[in-house]
Amino acid sequence: MGKLYTIGEVLIDFIPQQKGCALKDVVSFERAAGGAPANVAAAVAKFGEEASMITKLGNDAFGDFLLEQLQAAGVQTDQVLRTSQANTGLAFVSLKDNGERDFSFYRNPSSDLLLTADEVNMEQFQQGDILHFGSVDLVDSPMKQAHIKAIEAVQQAGGLISFDPNVRLPLWDDPEACRQTILSFIPLAHLIKISEEEIEFITGIQDEEQAVASLFKGNVQAVIYTKGAHGAELHLPDHQFNASGYKVEVQDTTGAGDAFVGGFLYQLLVRRADQSCLKNILLADHNEILRFANASGALTTTGKGAIPALPSNRDVLNFINGAARERGEENV
Repeated sequence: MGKLYTIGEVLIDFIPQQKGCALKDVVSFERAAGGAPANVAAAVAKFGEEASMITKLGNDAFGDFLLEQLQAAGVQTDQVLRTSQANTGLAFVSLKDNGERDFSFYRNPSSDLLLTADEVNMEQFQQGDILHFGSVDLVDSPMKQAHIKAIEAVQQAGGLISFDPNVRLPLWDDPEACRQTILSFIPLAHLIKISEEEIEFITGIQDEEQAVASLFKGNVQAVIYTKGAHGAELHLPDHQFNASGYKVEVQDTTGAGDAFVGGFLYQLLVRRADQSCLKNILLADHNEILRFANASGALTTTGKGAIPALPSNRDVLNFINGAARERGEENV
């Protein structure tokens, strides 16, 4: 069986105890482990497949906490290095009444950005592995070069590359630099996950169908277009599949997209997907894969934070079966 590797940021999300107020007006926060790549790794580990995090944490109390949280979620941390040259990253979050959020990041730089290309173990990757990354740590830094080296190594090993841009403009000096960086990494991935809030910014195209089509460059074999509560679309060069979302009582949307990705990649690992068979697997099993991913994302919004709110495999399957019964459908 293959393993999921994620590379990038692990940080502390400070989640507000109050909803519906601006960040400057929040009185108290609750800390939670977060960072998109870490969330995806934790989701896959909690679902039952192997997941390893590649990053660097500060030699501080927050770094200790994050390491403990990753290990508690079942994520392998032998590729998590420590440094005294920078502190662990922090993100303060404000929540709107509908659970949507705004971020304020504290890193200049944070420890994750100091991971160097030489610190990436090139020998660990194998054909059945999946490497997942986002754009938050693609700012000019040693970590950007570490991403490039890891991508090249997984590509050469025959593994899959998954990219969720996960745009966070406050972390960039220039929005256009963010966009161009994302566009330069898209052709390196086999699987792209992009949200309805991001697609026009990234592609510069208003028409959704044309925007999705423009992403099929380089190695890209599939595009997942997520639409929040309205579900997701899976696009292949010559096929499109739609999957409806699930209605839940939303507490916090932090980590929902990462849980979706984790559910999707977990399903690919179970099916032993690689570069040669990804398309055939998606053609055959798209319904089950999207259903599991949508349920994973929906359930995560019913709790606070990202990693603490991630469901188990049993939680997801029970939720899917319960929703199926309500619709008068057969259980999965």
